[in-house]
Amino acid sequence: MALRDLIPWNNGSRDLSLNRNEPNPFLVLHREMNRPFDDTFRSFDIAPFSSQAMGWPSVEVNETDTEVKVVAELPGLQEKDVNVELGDGLLTISGEKKNETEDKERRFTERYYGRFERSIPIDDVDQDKVVASFKDGVLTVTLAKLPSERQKVKRIAINGK
Repeated sequence: MALRDLIPWNNGSRDLSLNRNEPNPFLVLHREMNRPFDDTFRSFDIAPFSSQAMGWPSVEVNETDTEVKVVAELPGLQEKDVNVELGDGLLTISGEKKNETEDKERRFTERYYGRFERSIPIDDVDQDKVVASFKDGVLTVTLAKLPSERQKVKRIAINGK
């Protein structure tokens, strides 16, 4: 057997071109290798490797008969980094973090800048009775409902047939 018979691109009898109707085996292998990763990220209901996937910051809204409470998790931020505004039926929580570290011994500098903004529709609250507190990276905004709004809610009986 000649050496050129062992090299497929030198031997005219061994054509490696694929028929257009047959799938490319390398593409099939690539898809099969990616499928477990895609399925894993799909099960978490997030887009793979997306910075906006998590919807930061995490916000929880609770409503009772007398108030609306909004809790936002803002780890790593301080009170001075956060801005809370209420206007035109929107509660807006925004902020910016600027962090810069420098290690001259190792000739190392690291910078992190991040900005966020979340708007939550809030209707019929008393703007004079809004209280916000910030502790351990958790922002809590309590908005008192207007007295007229408390009485607008009517319980409706369900007729079981």
